Amino acid sequence: QVQLVESGGGSVQAGGSLRLSCAASGRTFSRYIIAWFRQAPGKEREFVTAINGNGGSTYYANSVKGRFTISRDNAKNTMYLQANNLKPEDTAVYYCAATDRITIVSRVAASPVLYDYWGQGTQVTVAS
Repeated sequence: QVQLVESGGGSVQAGGSLRLSCAASGRTFSRYIIAWFRQAPGKEREFVTAINGNGGSTYYANSVKGRFTISRDNAKNTMYLQANNLKPEDTAVYYCAATDRITIVSRVAASPVLYDYWGQGTQVTVAS
């Protein structure tokens, strides 16, 4: 079992930055691939990025590549999303999710059905 709690959301102007955190419970955090998804009002949940268990491999959606950076600190059971150069279209509720169904971060990791554990979400609002 893994419990996830996001924090760090807020409101920023376009071009600004935010750092989201995802704190996990459990002693086996490093065995899980952790991902960020987001969901804007009236839209489906969208994959943002994922990171493998040791933090050595990452995968990004094209829409955030070069602007967002995912990282993790397994000693602190925490994963981070550094979001820079934010755009109004980045406005959404951001969720972290965990899975041990896969071990390799690739396009496959973008499917939300693979993730068994989800946080409650944190709102990110980007004003133009």
